[in-house]
Amino acid sequence: MSQPERSSTALLPRVLGLIPARGGSKGIPRKNIRTLGGRPLLEYTARSALTAGRLARVVLSTDDAEVADVGRRCGLDVPFLRPAELAQDATPSLVVVQHALRWLEARAERYDAVCLLEPTSPLRTAQQIDACIALLEESGADAVVTVRRVPDECNPHWTYFRDNDGALRLSTGEATPVRRRQDLPPAYHRDGSVYVTRRDVLLERDSLYGDRVVGYVVEKGPWVNIDTAADWARAEELIVASSA
Repeated sequence: MSQPERSSTALLPRVLGLIPARGGSKGIPRKNIRTLGGRPLLEYTARSALTAGRLARVVLSTDDAEVADVGRRCGLDVPFLRPAELAQDATPSLVVVQHALRWLEARAERYDAVCLLEPTSPLRTAQQIDACIALLEESGADAVVTVRRVPDECNPHWTYFRDNDGALRLSTGEATPVRRRQDLPPAYHRDGSVYVTRRDVLLERDSLYGDRVVGYVVEKGPWVNIDTAADWARAEELIVASSA
């Protein structure tokens, strides 16, 4: 799959699509290139990124030569191999994004924002990517992330922290919970599918989120964020169901 022609004059801001896919993985070995529904896991994210119309370039950041080869076969640019010290279990996403931006800027290639796309969210769509970028432009926010509605029973007004002595404290810090379901304010969780952050927030303010984060609400559609073997099995089920 080759990268489609992209018109930089239509991109305001100019956004880099960045797919981080290191070689190591404790929970599911070689997860990023393991076959899911007949394709490498990485290919699902590559397809949605390359189909999106608002990304000026899509780059794979990996420390692993085999992952790089799979990425190239999926149509991704792999202009560098990430240093091993930036591909550890505890390596934050922020430093991976910063490394890619600085590497590109050192070669006179500058972007206004980065769209971070983890391979572990294979069911995101190109439309969601484009919508998040559009929302970043329209809102003037520092960052946009995809979010989904939290079920009412998990709403912060009905959930508790438990102290060592067994005492419960509402997660909101309030004295009593909201009485009626109808009075609960909507709550949302990040779904991990799309993160779009402005370049200056990433590099100058050293943050993936900045001070003002806006959520792009995904109202419907299948979703999974693969971290465990159970997540992988669910992803297989969802992909089989979607292709039926």
